[in-house]
Amino acid sequence: MKRILVVTGVIVFSIYISGCGKKQAGLEETSEPMSMETLSTMDTTTPVAAETKTPTPIPEAKPEVTLSQSAQTSKLEPLPPAGPYKPSANEIQTALNNAGFYTGSIDGKIGPATKKAAEEFQKAKGLQVDGKVGPKTWAALSQYLNPQPVATKSGKKR
Repeated sequence: MKRILVVTGVIVFSIYISGCGKKQAGLEETSEPMSMETLSTMDTTTPVAAETKTPTPIPEAKPEVTLSQSAQTSKLEPLPPAGPYKPSANEIQTALNNAGFYTGSIDGKIGPATKKAAEEFQKAKGLQVDGKVGPKTWAALSQYLNPQPVATKSGKKR
């Protein structure tokens, strides 16, 4: 009696294992990547087993898009960064120099001389004096970045 149970158990177990192998093969078959062409021809209106399904071609819609001539020939420009503009150290030093508050070399390094000049500028403009060029300070200072030429007595611009 024990032999019959053992033999029956082995047979059931082997049938179970062989069935799982078929399921795995079926899963691997369905998990292959599909191309856009295959996806566009699939009919998703009725659920049918994959083996019996025949793809139905879907007519391609061709949208009409017209662009103005300027849009066709223009190049894309990057968007400005979000948030307030953050000036470079060179821009800060140049603007402070043009405003008459910074006399050091424009080296792109914010050191004690640049901070002192920023504090003096802030004090002169009635801003919070902290030596940092934040959005409010830069709003006042940026006008000195590219100063307009000053007319001399002879009427010529220098």
